Amino acid sequence: MKTSDKMAQAASLLLATAKSAVKIALQSRRCTISHHAAEEGDTIVILANGPSLRDTIASHAAQLSRQATMAVNFAANAPEFAMLRPGRYVLADPHFFQSSEPNVRQLWQNLNNSTWPLILYVPATFASRARDLAPGLRIETFNAVGIEGFKRPCHAAFRRGMGMPRPRNVLIAAIMIAIKAGFSTIYLTGADHSWLRTIGVNERNEVESIQPHFYNDDKRELKRSANEYRGYHLHDILNSFTVAFRSYHEIAAFAAREGVNIYNATPGSFIDAFERRSI
Repeated sequence: MKTSDKMAQAASLLLATAKSAVKIALQSRRCTISHHAAEEGDTIVILANGPSLRDTIASHAAQLSRQATMAVNFAANAPEFAMLRPGRYVLADPHFFQSSEPNVRQLWQNLNNSTWPLILYVPATFASRARDLAPGLRIETFNAVGIEGFKRPCHAAFRRGMGMPRPRNVLIAAIMIAIKAGFSTIYLTGADHSWLRTIGVNERNEVESIQPHFYNDDKRELKRSANEYRGYHLHDILNSFTVAFRSYHEIAAFAAREGVNIYNATPGSFIDAFERRSI
């Protein structure tokens, strides 16, 4: 790399670090993620909602029901939620705290009706709202503040729970929460991230993308998801994908520094940051 390129890169990292410091000062709140209980073991399986999770559950349901697991987003609306009884749950999208649509109401009802110990992780900015919606659940908070820049200050901020690599996907938040909770081995399932296979542009120059889940989305959720793409151009969507996949590599570097093993147990996953290993 040329000296001029190195200087430009250093200047870019310095600016990103400064911006991140300002974001932390303005947006970060107290992180309340507790260390996992010793009886849970050191391994956790994160259940992302990609279509491959259906086969994983079919093949490993008994194992998953005995393992420490973490679910995300609308998983509580699926019948498998009560069967697997995940002990940890992550909601990161503001939609879950600001919308009163039927699927969101059903989600909160199902979470409140869980009959096993359940920790619900929510962004610190929505802590009070989450406590109103789920007064009987144990609520712990994280900072969904995207941090970039030089590795050392970024990793120091990650370690303290002040922020994380840009959380363009709930799985990014889930992995960082699992690391902060003290799990030393993390398996990813249902992390297909195969969006590039489904994205397209219609004759009205509107971006369309079907992002299937292991459960069947109803018409209302499909319509809501489609509406989220309105007003965005293809380069906006592809840039969002780039940010997400880059964040996984930043997580991998941080995990290696912390002595945490992350294994991608999702067949056909597009995530290229973590070692592949069967569950």
